[in-house]
Amino acid sequence: QSDKCRYENDTIVSDYTYNTTIVDEGNIVRPMSTEMQFKTETKVGKVGVMLIGLGGNNGTTCVAGALANKHNLTWETKEGTKTPNYWGSLMMASTAKLGNDRFGKSVYSPIHNMLPMVHPNDIVWGGWDINGSNLGDAMKRSQVLDYALQEKLYPYMSKMKPLPSVYFPDFIAANQCERADNILTGTKQEQMETLRKNIQDFKAENGLDKVILLWTANTERFASVEEGVNDTAENLMASIQRGEAEVSASTVFAVASILEGCMFINGSPQNTFVPGVLELARKHQVFVAGDDFKSGQTKMKSVLVDFLVSAGIKPVSIVSYNHLGNNDGKNLSAPSQFRSKEISKSNVVDDMVASNSILFEEDEHPDHVVVIKYVPYVSDSKRAMDEYTSEIFLGGKNTIVMHNTCEDSLLATPLIYDLVILGELCQRIQMKDKSKEGWEGFHPVLSLLCYMLKAPLVPNGAPVVNALFQQRCAIINIMRACLGLAPDNHMTLEHRLESTLDEQLAKQQEARKKPAMSDANGHADKKIRTN
Repeated sequence: QSDKCRYENDTIVSDYTYNTTIVDEGNIVRPMSTEMQFKTETKVGKVGVMLIGLGGNNGTTCVAGALANKHNLTWETKEGTKTPNYWGSLMMASTAKLGNDRFGKSVYSPIHNMLPMVHPNDIVWGGWDINGSNLGDAMKRSQVLDYALQEKLYPYMSKMKPLPSVYFPDFIAANQCERADNILTGTKQEQMETLRKNIQDFKAENGLDKVILLWTANTERFASVEEGVNDTAENLMASIQRGEAEVSASTVFAVASILEGCMFINGSPQNTFVPGVLELARKHQVFVAGDDFKSGQTKMKSVLVDFLVSAGIKPVSIVSYNHLGNNDGKNLSAPSQFRSKEISKSNVVDDMVASNSILFEEDEHPDHVVVIKYVPYVSDSKRAMDEYTSEIFLGGKNTIVMHNTCEDSLLATPLIYDLVILGELCQRIQMKDKSKEGWEGFHPVLSLLCYMLKAPLVPNGAPVVNALFQQRCAIINIMRACLGLAPDNHMTLEHRLESTLDEQLAKQQEARKKPAMSDANGHADKKIRTN
């Protein structure tokens, strides 16, 4: 309840003061305040998601997880009965601090309760795959889920079959050819038009208000950015028309998605978003976001390096080794595809290093090596081993060694839900400076999704932020702004002054003396847990 937030028929409108600090030459510091308004549409509508790579480990696990939750399936394991959940999802299984109660204790709310959001149970799933197996058989092939859960899911999953997909062998490892039995034919232009028709049909047949496309297929090699080929939207469209070899499958999907007005999210590390795609997205005002799911080793790295640098400890060597046995690992065993992954993993510490000029000279970076090996036996259970060597006080050395066993798809799948939920929410948020006319949405390059992505795509001129805490704070504080709430600044002055602490203690003592309030039926009030 606040005079800064109004609930209207189909929108939430909030007043918000955006405080920033400008540092001029000579370290002249100027606090700045901008009076803004946020407007959030409350109608979510019916949402469909089309996955590229629907029949892969991530795709089948994503659909299976939503179905298991929707139908409340339970299954037996040697550890007892298991029930479905959305653990690992920021939006579905995490909380945010709203404020303090009258006794000064923190009050938390599930993030998905803060604003109207799409629920994964309500999403309509579909998509494409170069392999034509139905999703039940593809789920079995992936070897991700417990066998008993697979048996419960098979009747649902076996009814779903991926659409034929785009297959350009030059962009993925040669070892993928044996899977490619469900592919589109024709020119690149004809294949793109088929994708557009697929999106239109999916939307119409399911009565959807909006469709989101997400790439969770094989990592491609990097495409060469060439003048006259993919450097502008016009050149890219002409290149697709003439079948230019250096236009990747993921770029064709992205273009089809943008032309249909559908958000496109890239969950792999390749450079899908060549300059021509970004220009096209801006022209059509359609969101794009990427790159590469941040699920295990890289997420830990973005936390640990942020801690070290913030603590005044200088990391000088970071060596990361992985081995995995799923199809992602098989594809990454090819040098060109591994190079795409190596680039996305290697840049994750740059902004944290640049934040501390006491520890690091300009353009100085830790030695950083990433190794990925394919070991079929371990299947989806990826092993990640890291060694962090740092310089500490008076020439000392500190070494941290970490072993991380990651159930790869079970960590990545909640990120797919988060990318869709948060991306869809951003489509309904607009804001404006009160001194100016007209509402404005987020930039088409939707950098707010970077918490889930290891190589964040940001608008031209914007800084890249990899530090996980900053990324999460950005999401929470924008949601708070939509409700007219100030950012949670963690100062907690109410817990650091004698006067305010004495007031809180007095309230607690007074509350203990009062009998519990009763309703008309004589039932005592019970405290409801917000989380």
